[in-house]
Amino acid sequence: MQAEQEDRFQEFVRARWSHLVRTAYLLTGDVHHAEDLTQTALAKAYRSWRRISRADNPEAYVRRMLVSCNSDRFRKRRVTESLTAAPPETAGRDENAGRVEERGSLLAGLARLPARQRAVVVLRYWEDLSEAEVAEVLGCSTGTVKSQASKGLAKLRAYPGLYTGRTVSGGRGGSR
Repeated sequence: MQAEQEDRFQEFVRARWSHLVRTAYLLTGDVHHAEDLTQTALAKAYRSWRRISRADNPEAYVRRMLVSCNSDRFRKRRVTESLTAAPPETAGRDENAGRVEERGSLLAGLARLPARQRAVVVLRYWEDLSEAEVAEVLGCSTGTVKSQASKGLAKLRAYPGLYTGRTVSGGRGGSR
């Protein structure tokens, strides 16, 4: 790789690392797996960086790699996740304790979703991608995105301790 391309890749990694790890964490439910997944996707991106950097949206390309690498992880090892009935006790209570408990419930609920539904829910409602963008990332139709999102949200709503009667909007920034 030429020095200029190498510099652009390193700049991309510095700028997007935490965002990519956060997305990977939502896909995997484990910080260590998320970091490994991000490194794997970025290693693959590095090999093709010249082509990827010419794309309109290199981050979307790498995000697609994250989802693919996560799917590959399950295909190769058939990893089983061990869930606990409740998150571990916290040392103290503060004003954000409820949010932490909600986050723990959300992550546990996400971990129970099939990989495809989890990817759709994370990309659609956490990453705030449109249905068309999610379909492009996952390589499927928008109809599949809609049905997987509907099924995933229904399972999350039924998850104990997670659904509090609030309605889910089209993402953090509103619907697209």
